[in-house]
Amino acid sequence: MRRAQKVTLQLQAVSILRRLKATRTYDELAELTGLSAGDLNRYVNGHVLPGVDRARYVVEECGPDTLAAEIESRITRDEEGYVDNTEVVYDQSLLDLVAAVAAEVNDFGTPDAVLTAATDGITLASAMARHYDVPAVYAKKSRETAVSEFFEARQRLTPGIEITYSLPESALDPGEDVLVVDDFVRSGETQRLLLELAERAGLTVTGVFTLIAVGRGGIDRVRDAVDGPVVSFTSLSE
Repeated sequence: MRRAQKVTLQLQAVSILRRLKATRTYDELAELTGLSAGDLNRYVNGHVLPGVDRARYVVEECGPDTLAAEIESRITRDEEGYVDNTEVVYDQSLLDLVAAVAAEVNDFGTPDAVLTAATDGITLASAMARHYDVPAVYAKKSRETAVSEFFEARQRLTPGIEITYSLPESALDPGEDVLVVDDFVRSGETQRLLLELAERAGLTVTGVFTLIAVGRGGIDRVRDAVDGPVVSFTSLSE
């Protein structure tokens, strides 16, 4: 591991510990993590960084549950079951940490690009793309006038009503590996649309990562269509 990667991992661990400390005493944090209260105090207050092995332990063992709880605390649902995740997808610092933890604990490989659909998926896709240092590419419901060649896929909303998503042919090269990312999955239709675009573009999908899954049906349909890992950071009941 290069020095820059080590420092990044150590800082990610500190960020997770600070989020945990916001609602706990040091003794409670020590009981949760198995680390001493004195060491935790030094990490949280920035006096010293945890070692690489300890930082990886914090990120892999504490990170997913900590961030999932943070995400769930920011989600609201109305009486009809509609989900509002605005407080999550607008917080870029939170998404940057989610991206780092998700990449650390899941075997997505190193993609050539991250693919999502406009618009709410863009902030999460940007965070994942920054982590891997690759482009973030997104399909849109509109087409730029100056772009002449597109790949297209259609999403059916209701019988007789469809939305066409377009991806410029120049955005990616055939044979590239892409990680499909989206903020939200319920029916799985948007994610399968992205998989269809990837297939038409001659891309290899290394995995699918979503922030929030509502129910099991949609995420299971996506799993049936992908050879790589399909992961949702947070799961909500229908």
